[in-house]
Amino acid sequence: KALLEPAQPVDIAEAIGRLPLILQALAFRLLNKNEAIEVYEYLDPVVQQSLLDRLRSGEVLELVEEMSPDDRVRLFDELPAKVVRRLLSQLSPAERRVTAQLLGYEAETAGRLMTTEFIDLKEFHSVDQALTIVRRQASDTETIYSLYVTDRERHLTGILSLRDLVTADPDDLIGDVMTRDVVNVQTDTDQEEVARAIQRYDFLALPVVDLERRLVGIVTVDDVIDVIEQEATRDIYAAG
Repeated sequence: KALLEPAQPVDIAEAIGRLPLILQALAFRLLNKNEAIEVYEYLDPVVQQSLLDRLRSGEVLELVEEMSPDDRVRLFDELPAKVVRRLLSQLSPAERRVTAQLLGYEAETAGRLMTTEFIDLKEFHSVDQALTIVRRQASDTETIYSLYVTDRERHLTGILSLRDLVTADPDDLIGDVMTRDVVNVQTDTDQEEVARAIQRYDFLALPVVDLERRLVGIVTVDDVIDVIEQEATRDIYAAG
């Protein structure tokens, strides 16, 4: 327990992964609930599956329920279909709906990579109203540094950074301070193209729209790190 306490979640995940199988679940149970959820998302898929086998059903369901949708989908991709169906049936209606939505997209596309946890604002919001929305939703979203603007039909119309928001006049309208030229990808965009766009523009996140240009999710930079590494590995083998 002392070994796990001072470390960052990614370091704890690595430490647990190095333990013998019989000790992994024991170490994982020493973490508090919020920390356990964050650490679980960093674990190797093999260790994730092993823990699911060793944790009690109630613990498993709570863990899977609290995961961010994109991390949950990546876990489900590694699990047997029978286990996925059981876990899906036990999720809350809202989490089951969003998970089924992401699983419905083709593998290795923006739709499978994205998360649906983002903050969208309206052009008619004042800066002061928008700040209140950000404060209220910050704990339930993947990132607050990129804020998206949509119309009443959820079409993507603009973007602004958190810095733009906090430095604007409180009475200004979002429509007057946002940027209308928004780089985005579609749900069927190949994941390598998504990764290259994030690299090219040095973005922390990239909005994902459907065929009707409705904002349906975002891909964050940490979501594409593995994609970038896989692409680099393939290039090395191809060159060899």
